[in-house]
Amino acid sequence: MSHIGIQSLFEREDGIFLSDERRSITVTIAAMMRYELTDLRLFLEIAQAGSLTAGAAAVFITPSAASYRLKNLEQAFGTSLFERTPRGMELTPAGDAVLLHVRELFEGIERMQGDVSRFISGIKGHVRLVANSSSLNGFVTQTLGRFLVAYPGIDADVDERQSETIPASVLAREADIGIFAGETDVEGLVVHPYAVDRLVIVTPRDHVLAGQERIRLGAALDFDFVSMNRTSSNTLFLRDTAAKYGKHVRTRLHAHGFEAVLSLVASGVGIAMVPSSVLANRQQSRHVAVIELEEPWALRELNLVVRKDARFPNFITECVNFLLEDPEVAATRMQLPNKE
Repeated sequence: MSHIGIQSLFEREDGIFLSDERRSITVTIAAMMRYELTDLRLFLEIAQAGSLTAGAAAVFITPSAASYRLKNLEQAFGTSLFERTPRGMELTPAGDAVLLHVRELFEGIERMQGDVSRFISGIKGHVRLVANSSSLNGFVTQTLGRFLVAYPGIDADVDERQSETIPASVLAREADIGIFAGETDVEGLVVHPYAVDRLVIVTPRDHVLAGQERIRLGAALDFDFVSMNRTSSNTLFLRDTAAKYGKHVRTRLHAHGFEAVLSLVASGVGIAMVPSSVLANRQQSRHVAVIELEEPWALRELNLVVRKDARFPNFITECVNFLLEDPEVAATRMQLPNKE
């Protein structure tokens, strides 16, 4: 059946044009007829990984089969989508354009599957969320866990990133929901105030700094630190902020979680900078001294963003509302200064 024939079938019913939602399904089906869905998924995985081998593994085919499929896809488009370099697969300008449409295509398919699944066996779907270390460990993980219990048909993919990169990632459709510290000038997003947190210094109870109520980071940097892993947004923020003071962080050990960081601090290995939210309900917090940072940036306003043009399936909207309406999280927003 031709594209025109399919369009007529979906757009006309007793002479009446159907909704934009139905038209989007038409476009999806037309695209699927011209390009195999597996090829488009392969293209997406290669683009995200920057590697043909990794992209092939993601769709469970061999690299040679992936190379053959990618070549056929490029022939169908009539242009190269990737530049093969020693560093891996880099998108060409045409590839960048295709990537936007392919992400939108799979969003539409996800939305279609979510809508249909409601009539079969309850809500089913997949939520992609990116967040900085503080919000993940202090708020998001606990709330998201309760959401997944309440909606057993929903899965989640959570990725930690630096706050500065998160808005652009959401706009580029790399995630459905982003949560980060600070503000953004990235356009095309809906920004919701999410939570308020504060960065503090924690020390062993017998440390020379333990008796102080407040301290500037520059003074704390004279001592040995325990830090999160090297790729954690918390560690990267501490490193970058220390550089602004003309100092570097003397890290004795990198730990893979705030609980481990607090335990190491309590045992006397060093001091640490942590969000105050991770101290709640953690046994280790009773064995450390907590000192407030004097700098204004220590008060962290966390924001939740989604794309302004997003047409989410219901389960993603439910997830956004669940995150924003968590009573413990919402209560922290009372600390926000009145900006009127």
